[in-house]
Amino acid sequence: MTTTTPARDTPPGVAADPGSGADLTVFYNGACPVCRTEINHYRRIDARAGLGLGWHDVSAGRGALSAHGINARAATRRLYAIDETGHLHAGVDAFVQVWRRLPRYRWLAWLVTRPGIRPAAGLVYESVLAPALDRWNRWRHRHQTPS
Repeated sequence: MTTTTPARDTPPGVAADPGSGADLTVFYNGACPVCRTEINHYRRIDARAGLGLGWHDVSAGRGALSAHGINARAATRRLYAIDETGHLHAGVDAFVQVWRRLPRYRWLAWLVTRPGIRPAAGLVYESVLAPALDRWNRWRHRHQTPS
């Protein structure tokens, strides 16, 4: 599901997350320790560079993803981003959108979008990484001891 699509209910040219003021809003699973650690790293770079990207933890609610038909379960399974035009980017395509905007990561966005590499990166993310993290997070949730 590494796709780029417009929001269902968002008019063309209107960002799907109005009011954020960001040219990109990233939707991540903050309940996942691996995901949260990576996103916090990106957020620190964003803050130092003064980019003003939007960051939304989907474990606290889907936010603008609901306008794209993304349900709660799907929202926690992969990274999503909505750009300034209201287009939804999922999986590797969402990472590329983040990396294109972050200093020190633009080279990675360029590399991943090369012919041959992009399909392989998408396959690894969708077939191995995202499912493995999802299974691990569901296992963690089932086996957490109540405080």
